[in-house]
Amino acid sequence: MAKAGCLNGCRRPAGEGAGEPAARKRRKADGGGRGPEEKSPRLSAALFGEDCEISHDQLYELLKYAALGKRHNAAQPSWCRISHQSHLAGVVVIVLHEMCQLHFYKFYLQFKHLRRVFQHRFILTPSTNFFTSLYGEGANLKPQNTAQDLTSTGSECIPKNSDLQCDPIIRKYGIKPQGLTSYILTLEEQRKNDYPIKGSPGCKGYIYTECDQQRTDSSPLFGLDCEMCLTEKGNEVTRVSLVDAQGQCLLDELVKPESRVMNYLTRFSGVTKKMLLPVKTRLSDIQTRLKEMLPHDAVLVGHSLNADLQALEMIHPSVIDTSLLFARNEGRRFKLKFLAKAVLGKEIQCEQKLGHDPAEDARAALELAQFFIEQGPAKVAELNLEMLLTTEKLAEDSQNKAALQPQGCRVQKQLNEPPHLSKPCFLDCLQVTGQKPVLLGRQGLDSSDLCQSNLSTSNKQILQRALEDVPLSTFSIIQFSLGPEYIASHLLALCEQVRSKLADMLTVYAGPFEEGFCLHSVKKEFGRCGPIQSLAVVTETYKPYVCIQYEVLEAAQLAVESLNGAEVAGSCIKVQRPVTAAMLDCDDLIKELELDVENEGVIYVAGLKKSLTERDLQEEFSQLKDLETLFLPKDLQSGKHRNCCFLKFQESQSAADALEVINGWTVKGRKLRSRNALASGHLWRWIWQMNHSNGKQGGHILYEKMEQLSDSEQDLRKKVKKLDHHIKKLYRSLQNNTLCVVLFPGVNSRHGAQPGLGLMAVKDDGGRSAH
Repeated sequence: MAKAGCLNGCRRPAGEGAGEPAARKRRKADGGGRGPEEKSPRLSAALFGEDCEISHDQLYELLKYAALGKRHNAAQPSWCRISHQSHLAGVVVIVLHEMCQLHFYKFYLQFKHLRRVFQHRFILTPSTNFFTSLYGEGANLKPQNTAQDLTSTGSECIPKNSDLQCDPIIRKYGIKPQGLTSYILTLEEQRKNDYPIKGSPGCKGYIYTECDQQRTDSSPLFGLDCEMCLTEKGNEVTRVSLVDAQGQCLLDELVKPESRVMNYLTRFSGVTKKMLLPVKTRLSDIQTRLKEMLPHDAVLVGHSLNADLQALEMIHPSVIDTSLLFARNEGRRFKLKFLAKAVLGKEIQCEQKLGHDPAEDARAALELAQFFIEQGPAKVAELNLEMLLTTEKLAEDSQNKAALQPQGCRVQKQLNEPPHLSKPCFLDCLQVTGQKPVLLGRQGLDSSDLCQSNLSTSNKQILQRALEDVPLSTFSIIQFSLGPEYIASHLLALCEQVRSKLADMLTVYAGPFEEGFCLHSVKKEFGRCGPIQSLAVVTETYKPYVCIQYEVLEAAQLAVESLNGAEVAGSCIKVQRPVTAAMLDCDDLIKELELDVENEGVIYVAGLKKSLTERDLQEEFSQLKDLETLFLPKDLQSGKHRNCCFLKFQESQSAADALEVINGWTVKGRKLRSRNALASGHLWRWIWQMNHSNGKQGGHILYEKMEQLSDSEQDLRKKVKKLDHHIKKLYRSLQNNTLCVVLFPGVNSRHGAQPGLGLMAVKDDGGRSAH
């Protein structure tokens, strides 16, 4: 499907939060507090038409970025954007256990709050291990059973306080957090670790930075890293990078060595002979620039920074060396690559890249030092880095052995070998930064499986706990359920019910016609309302009728509204939908779909020539005010365009004005018809899939299950309505500028697979979403 641009829902400004939980006070201390001039976080997403299907990896990216921000190497996801992420008050994920998109539309009228608040929606592919795909692998996270434990995850890999005393970090720095000056290397430590020192015999001719001002805990930090090559003289600098405390790169320059190069060390440095040919910058130029750039109280941070300063032939009095800061026993040191991944969740020095990126390494070392200073030695010791390193080595060894074995052997041993942690759990990063996630639900929320636990807990009890504890956390996962008595085996019957009702809503009956009427004229007239899937003459009646089934809901509704009572093929006809028990609330459904926040500012246009391209339509509709996005549907199998499109406007009034203009408008000789959209986003794709899937089921088995479902459906409606009320109450309790994501995980079982559904919004002052 063609798009005219990215759907950006950012329209309404979000307001200020009322109150400030203790877990968020740190932001203000770091200068991240909200002021009257600061912008609120907003959510925008390109979820229009065929771009509305999201994988679990993409959802993982969104939640990781929302929870951690750029400081932990969590990039903006490609499919949506959170503006001003640092001002998010928190992230709340509501999981509706064993529910799928099917449930949302089966009980659409009951989910009153969800459809009126959450504008951004997406289809979610089902997963066999939902929570692992949601927040990553390797976490020992379970829901807590007491109010005291609700805001802690109790990870088993974290050492107890009594064990911390033996940790080399605690032995060196103590338990309590200290200012940065406590972690600056002493003169003796510098001498012991081969740092260039002023007045030392081996440092004759070295340049002194003259940064002699007394250091305080507010002194600025700068990350420094160099890449070297091997020359006749020894190691000489070929590239140098300097970053400031915010991670901004201040200097990233290639340097031409003074002596003849023996080995460019390209594998590590990434620098080649060709790259250095045009370079005129010499070491003396870099020394001068660094000396000018560094303030007099600057503290340099690096990993084994002594080697960088020796190659730069410079002396600086105040340094923090992360290879020594994260202390190990017996003088061993952690590699920067490992620390970046274990502490920050960052992947650096990737094998796919040619050589190291000194700016990336400098930034990583700087962030490691900032983490250590902010969290303190105890938090760092709790990471149990030695155990993580051992686990990582075991996994690598296992993977290497598997790579050397024949495929058959690998398959046989697959269950006995430790898994490769390809997607680390970002909740671990939250814990070690002091942000303890809240995990509440009937089923276990650990990443290994949905362990049955605490089944006596009701949705009401979960809600009460959530109302108390969610405000105290920056990341929460709340799981509600319809109950164990509502099992997945009902899915088959439920699917058939929804498919049948959708088919009826897409169908209209037109007539009566005279004998020998022109069917082509009928097809042409009704085709102007939208794409027709099938058309058949009904002969069981006194006079012939025509049954038309459309591909989109808007087309069927447009036919009822515009052709009922019209003269078609020489007859004044009546146009109506099928009359069945399931269709008695059809008018209510249509009305609520029009009011659905997802369809706000969107109109449907039919009667287009199929030969028109996206560019043609952009030109035709260019005069319409505030037109934001154009979606041109196509058959998902053949790829051919349909004779309709959806137009999204920045403002609802602009959409209303466009409706008046377009109705009766002629484009390329075709008279257009339009109305408000009913299924413009993810629903369009889902309807197409439901309409084209195989609806045949096992006869008496299906009938039996439908009978069972019918008996309990009234009770189910009440439960869903109450569930919607719980979500509404929780949502209203959230602090303004909180990202809320509601997930119907989808079903992937022996009873069949059904896609899930995601809804998301950033709450603003009015209790609605900040788009």
